[in-house]
Amino acid sequence: QVQLVESGGGLVQPGGSLRLSCVVSGSISSINAMGWYRQAPGKQRELVASISRGGSANYADSVKGRFTISRDNAKNTVYLQMNSLKPEDTAVYYCNADVARTFYIGVRNYWGQGTQVTVSS
Repeated sequence: QVQLVESGGGLVQPGGSLRLSCVVSGSISSINAMGWYRQAPGKQRELVASISRGGSANYADSVKGRFTISRDNAKNTVYLQMNSLKPEDTAVYYCNADVARTFYIGVRNYWGQGTQVTVSS
């Protein structure tokens, strides 16, 4: 079994910051790409940022210059530092990872349960 558990969401005022964390646990051989997605009410889930095992990052245009994705491979953890938050960043944020499980062939994609981020004054 593989589990992704997010933390760090909450309520913040516009212009504020939050740091999300996602820990991957279970029978893991390796973790390839990791990423953060978000889904606002009435909208489709969208990619916010992704990062390769080697650290190459990609961002949605809407968050470039404000959000930073990073990972700690030793801790099987991915982070999302969110600065200069705007009300339109309000959404449920989901962690995603491509995981190779111990004793299994191939890579599977896994999702976390989501953490709410609300930006409001």
